[in-house]
Amino acid sequence: MDGVQRKKAVLSVAFRYLDTYRELLQEEGERNNSFPKELYLSAVEQLRRYPELVEDVLKLQRWTEILNCPCDEEKETRKKQVRPLFRHFRRIDACLQPREAFRGSDEIFCRVYTPDHSYVTIRSRLSCRVGEILALVREKLQYSEDQPVQPGNLILVAVTSAGEKAVFRPSDEAVFTTLGVNTHLFACEPSELDSLLPLPEEIHWSPGDSKLHDMSAEEVANQLVAFDWELFSCVHEVEFMCYVFHGEQARWRPLNLELVLQRCSEVQHWVATEILQCQSLPKRIQLLRKFIKISALCKQQQDLLSFLAVVLGLDNPAVNRLRLTWEGLPGKFKKQFQQFESIADPSRNHKSYRDLITSLRPPLIPFTPLLLKDLTFLHESCKTFHGELVNFEKMHKVAEMVRTIRRYRSSQLAMDTETSPSHLQTKAYVRQLQVIDNQNLLFEMSCKLEPKDT
Repeated sequence: MDGVQRKKAVLSVAFRYLDTYRELLQEEGERNNSFPKELYLSAVEQLRRYPELVEDVLKLQRWTEILNCPCDEEKETRKKQVRPLFRHFRRIDACLQPREAFRGSDEIFCRVYTPDHSYVTIRSRLSCRVGEILALVREKLQYSEDQPVQPGNLILVAVTSAGEKAVFRPSDEAVFTTLGVNTHLFACEPSELDSLLPLPEEIHWSPGDSKLHDMSAEEVANQLVAFDWELFSCVHEVEFMCYVFHGEQARWRPLNLELVLQRCSEVQHWVATEILQCQSLPKRIQLLRKFIKISALCKQQQDLLSFLAVVLGLDNPAVNRLRLTWEGLPGKFKKQFQQFESIADPSRNHKSYRDLITSLRPPLIPFTPLLLKDLTFLHESCKTFHGELVNFEKMHKVAEMVRTIRRYRSSQLAMDTETSPSHLQTKAYVRQLQVIDNQNLLFEMSCKLEPKDT
């Protein structure tokens, strides 16, 4: 290979990189995009010696312009939009809109609570640092009628429904998508940290009939699959790498991937919540049947994320111990659920699940937590560098896993476009699941339904 061919090969790889990460690089603008500019200047210097590179140099010049000057119209449109995270708002019109990929520059509204459970609503970029969030909160509190005292030195804390607390550092970024299902942000002074309690609605529950009784399993399953596909389609391939390889030091936060993981946890807790809130034994058995049918339909439509999330929700210890409920289940459903449990069985490195997913053709939605587990194992079991040399064997394995993810989405999932009132109600319900994620509370509810001595 002569000099021109080698240089063309290098530029070809660079163009592939720029094309793959275009949106992410474009978002950064001039801040971190020195690589294409330096490559362009270097290529210009080589033109006199290698005039054959002129077309590649012009192409590279166009790339530097594209990355540093994103489309003004698109930039203005995104700036005006305030994007809803699916657990932060209850607006029906917002949740019915098709999901779009989040970028760090997107703005959202978010509630930040104080120790007395009053709150301020702030408008912030997703990638905003904690220090900036606290500055916005402090400004709001200064003008609040409910806050006569000037706010002092504030810290930002995530409080779960179980009362667990995590204090963020001022330099932490993009904390909104890292919050758990029923986790809320609190701003308080350091001396008030121990007094923080979960919101009352997170630690109290009201028994009652579920809306799910009035919905068909087919419609609920269809909406689960449609929403999962929207969320999974928003995840850029690089987010998987950032999540596993870089952790907190990632150049790009895996915002959309974190939302997929939240959704998986949410569906699991939704299953347990619906069953444990149902006081009537016959209706509880009906719900059990419906959830098994929903999981079967998700599997049939190749949504392994919701399929396994529902199965794991039914396997929750608080649900699994309901002996009278399970005994009332027809044998056909018991047998079917046992088959589903075998697919969720982690023995022999999840062999049953791997056999299933290998047999499927795209489009399909994988069980994302296991995908990340595989990537993490690959990363931690193989060194990235041997001395000053790159471990290309590891890179090839990583590339193969990325190609697998790409293959899952290589064809488009057929989406239902029905707009009847009942259809929209089910769609809104599935996209705004009300769940209890406090395992102690779920177990307490379970024991009230079927005491330990029954």
